[in-house]
Amino acid sequence: MPRKFLVVVDDSPEFEAALRYAARRARSTGGRVVMLRVIPPAASDAHWSGVREEIERQTRAEAEASLNRWAAEAGERAGSTPLLLIERGEPQNCIRKVVGEDPDIKILVLAAGEGGRGPGPLVTAMVKQGAAFTGRKLPVTIVPGELTENDIEDLA
Repeated sequence: MPRKFLVVVDDSPEFEAALRYAARRARSTGGRVVMLRVIPPAASDAHWSGVREEIERQTRAEAEASLNRWAAEAGERAGSTPLLLIERGEPQNCIRKVVGEDPDIKILVLAAGEGGRGPGPLVTAMVKQGAAFTGRKLPVTIVPGELTENDIEDLA
């Protein structure tokens, strides 16, 4: 099995750098990109179950649309179709679950925030927790969010 590069798909401006880097690394190493979109945990209020179900349906549809929007670019850059995953819950728990279920995921690629916004919640958690962040020993590549297309080509 080819090595897999896991990228968490979110709406942050730096996400695109992480995806481009992972796709380029996958191409240069014969690997594959896994794109994970995490959606918020479901509300537990049974009184509003009909509303909750509609919100969950819309949230999932938005997650699918987001993944599909980025999958074409990732596939073109990587030279292979990415694997698309949607998980519901807290991002770190979802990452841990996906990594635990797929031993072919060999690298987690995260992007650090640009400027004074800080590195972002996932990068911060990973730095604080080390190997406990993913639940197993897994290299993490932190891509600066401000990398240009040429920078990524040069590095990957």
